[in-house]
Amino acid sequence: MRRAPVVAPADLYGKRRSDRAIRVIDAAARARLRWTTLINRYATAGAADDHRITLQVTQRRVEAHDTDVISLLLTAPDGRVLPSWRPGAHLDLELPSGRLRQYSLCGDPADRHVYRIAVRRIPDGGGGSREVHDALPVGSAVTVRGPRNAFPFVLPGYGSHAARVHFVAGGIGVTPILPMVRMAQRLGVDWSMVYTGRSRDTIPFLDELEALGPRVRVRTDDEFGLPGAADLLAGVGPDTAVYCCGPVPMTAAIAAAVRDMSGVELHSERFSAPPVVAGAAFEVELARTGEVIAIPADRTVLEEVLKVRPDRPYSCRQGFCRTCRVTALSGNVDHRDTVLTEAERADGELLICVSRCAGERLVLDL
Repeated sequence: MRRAPVVAPADLYGKRRSDRAIRVIDAAARARLRWTTLINRYATAGAADDHRITLQVTQRRVEAHDTDVISLLLTAPDGRVLPSWRPGAHLDLELPSGRLRQYSLCGDPADRHVYRIAVRRIPDGGGGSREVHDALPVGSAVTVRGPRNAFPFVLPGYGSHAARVHFVAGGIGVTPILPMVRMAQRLGVDWSMVYTGRSRDTIPFLDELEALGPRVRVRTDDEFGLPGAADLLAGVGPDTAVYCCGPVPMTAAIAAAVRDMSGVELHSERFSAPPVVAGAAFEVELARTGEVIAIPADRTVLEEVLKVRPDRPYSCRQGFCRTCRVTALSGNVDHRDTVLTEAERADGELLICVSRCAGERLVLDL
């Protein structure tokens, strides 16, 4: 039975020789996907790259006034060539406070001397975006790890059996999509794109995308109303690969619609934590203090631990960056991450941003 279109909720918001090399790597690394949602899976995207270098902020630019988005250009102080990357990759930024945050690379992979990232200020977030905005002026140093790629772009004919590509970006979710679009354009791939947001003043890099021509359709709520999945997937048919990045409601609406579309691949990345699915309440004991914390069925261990340990490090909240890794001293762990090996799990390691207890209590080495 075919489902009716899913309407997205109101809070959607927020070349050169190297090109050929990229295509060859993608062909070897990716198998055919008919319908696969990729949400930061190192297991399918390849091993993480742990380059750790100190870069300098050489430019700051406002990209969207109404949503307070800035872009930063990062270069090596000595002008050295930077590690290579592919569309969909991100950097881990070690901020001055010690916070670790991930930001998608949105520049040109062919330019090996500069990285570009974009950051939207989130006033009530975890503090990382505010720190980037307030504590990283031009000239400041920042240590980065990576690049890492958990959202690889698989070109038609080089690992993907799709004949064309359709991109969907919501607000700041355009950052990993932008290099993909440019690569598709440069290589002559048949592609289209829908870019959505509240208004034209709220979406970054609008000028760069519109310069690519009519393949990019900008659909803002103040002009067209809230989009449904049918609006975001207009023109998508069999043999199309859909690449989507944006808030959870948008990616969920698209995923629900694509399930019933024969011959359509879905590759997506979210930029907020996924909701807890099939959760049950349990308790966590912090072994070093004896404190016992109740974990509700719809909350993560990380969320509740932060209430008593606000300095506990975390980053992705999606089970792939390892920042929140701890050791369980007792109890049965319901592992929901995408990165720990079986040996690490056997040693009691878990990621408290997503993993839970398959029982009544976990005792953690905290």
